[in-house]
Amino acid sequence: MRAIVLVVFVLVYAAMALGRLPGLALDRAGAAVLGAIVLVASGLLTVPEALAAADAPTLALLFGLMVVSAQLRLGGFYTAVSRRIIAASASPAGLLAHVMLAAAGLSAVLANDIVCLAMAPILTEATLARGLSPLPYLLGLALAANIGSAATLIGNPQNMLIGQVARLDFAGYFLDAWPCVVVSLGLAWAGVVFAYRGRFAGPRLTLAVDSPPYRAWQSAKGLVALGACMAFFCLGGAPRENVALACAGALLLSRHMTSRETLSMVDWQLLLLFLGLFVVNREVAAAGFLTDLHHGLGRLGIDLARPGWLFAATAVISNIVSNVPAVMLLLPGHESHGQAVLLAVSSTLAGNLLLPGSIANLIVADQAAALGVRLGFWEHARVGVPVTLASLAVSGLWLLRG
Repeated sequence: MRAIVLVVFVLVYAAMALGRLPGLALDRAGAAVLGAIVLVASGLLTVPEALAAADAPTLALLFGLMVVSAQLRLGGFYTAVSRRIIAASASPAGLLAHVMLAAAGLSAVLANDIVCLAMAPILTEATLARGLSPLPYLLGLALAANIGSAATLIGNPQNMLIGQVARLDFAGYFLDAWPCVVVSLGLAWAGVVFAYRGRFAGPRLTLAVDSPPYRAWQSAKGLVALGACMAFFCLGGAPRENVALACAGALLLSRHMTSRETLSMVDWQLLLLFLGLFVVNREVAAAGFLTDLHHGLGRLGIDLARPGWLFAATAVISNIVSNVPAVMLLLPGHESHGQAVLLAVSSTLAGNLLLPGSIANLIVADQAAALGVRLGFWEHARVGVPVTLASLAVSGLWLLRG
């Protein structure tokens, strides 16, 4: 039976690394779900055991916050913010700073993937209309969204998982992470400005981007729900998943915005990815492979119990299989406050290294490509690699001090 678990693990994590299984129309979420199905069908665990393997509070928190993000997107909030920023009277570098600050701030309290999905098309349209190259702004958006999402326990899916499993204090985590975020954001801005010095100008083109119109009442409802979530998260007193679900339920009670429309914006693929990986990782641990992995690394002198090794290993593995699978693989046994913070910051910042390292990066590239702008692997890497290495170095020094 260990052989079945090993084959499933290798194939599922190969899909995480490659984005799909070669020769099959099976993406990351599909591979994770198929892996779980194989483990159940082979009799290694029952359906109730598979469902019990999932961390229900994390999935509930993810779902609730996705509904809040959907409300803001459908209410045109992201559209209004993006257009207001891009219309500001500022130099190209100053405009980039505005874009990156907004992206980082929004990503800290809303899912970074949603922020990129909503802002990338509008940035592309608006920069071309101003005679600016969209590339530095799109790159700045991707870098800042990832960096900003490291600031809180709800900025991205892996942080939500870490916060729930390790039971991290919301405000306490922010106090640990914010210096890393601020310095990394400055490094990212400087990196983009340096890489595109003298090349901010571009062709003046007019594009027609289909984006949700701004609806003040619907946006206000989303902001009130978000504010309520943040207040409860910071003050405590109720489980985070309960608060997120309550806010999501309140938003679904609408006379104008249909529940079908709102729920269509929920990232069901991500939820299924989590569910499948929970099941696969449970069996990998039960079969003793995680213990074998730790022993093997120990023989090489790599001790993941030591903070420095954990920080470095998280960054490396996140760029092999992506940050969510990396965290799900490394989190068991590393659930103390210090280890959990290291996992969250390292896995998130590491996503900026290469284009496939973060879903947010791929979303920006895909949205730009749909409008005829190509943000390719090397275009991203020549800024992403030095910026990420510098931000990881600074963040490591801060978190590992003393």
